[in-house]
Amino acid sequence: MSITNNLQHIKSQLPEKVTLVAVSKTKPIPEIMEAYTAGHRVFGENKIQEMAEKYDQMPKDIQWHMIGHLQRNKVKYMASFVDLIHGIDSLKTLKEINKQAKKNDRVINCLLQVKIAQEETKFGLEETELQEIFNSNEFQELKNVNVTGLMGMASFTSNETQVEEEFGSLKTIFEKFRIQNSELKTLSMGMSGDYKTAIDQGSTMIRVGSAIFGSRQ
Repeated sequence: MSITNNLQHIKSQLPEKVTLVAVSKTKPIPEIMEAYTAGHRVFGENKIQEMAEKYDQMPKDIQWHMIGHLQRNKVKYMASFVDLIHGIDSLKTLKEINKQAKKNDRVINCLLQVKIAQEETKFGLEETELQEIFNSNEFQELKNVNVTGLMGMASFTSNETQVEEEFGSLKTIFEKFRIQNSELKTLSMGMSGDYKTAIDQGSTMIRVGSAIFGSRQ
């Protein structure tokens, strides 16, 4: 199936409230342009330099999402254009984003990453650390970042019950913090292999790459 057909197939199955981030990392511009021509506007990259190069060469109505683990010293290269930064797991990183956003006279939307997987390799905050950030005076003083939600990645396992439970735990945390913070509207969880389970558990944003563009190069 073509990229256009893959996109249309996935979008036809999504509830209205769910945003699809097409993960375009490592993909050449002509392939991303096929998705763009098919009407898609939200793309996710995991390397800041690659995203900046694509931003320079592609239409300016694209929303670029940074979905990879973030190196603080590289935030400056995307601060002028990035639409949403996923996967933030420290107050230090939020402060750096705030600093660079201020230099560009912008407010940058961010998602805080919660650790829900049992794998050691996954990044993320524990629930207590999340609470500490939201309660801190330093967080309250950040005027150029807007934390719009939470994100998390389930364990890479064929055990569907485990994946379901991990997504369910993040949904519970999200609802708890949303009572305290009405800005929280996005719950980003689910990728090519598990997005249907994630949506069943309450995800409002999914990150899909290989199911759209084919396997990674």
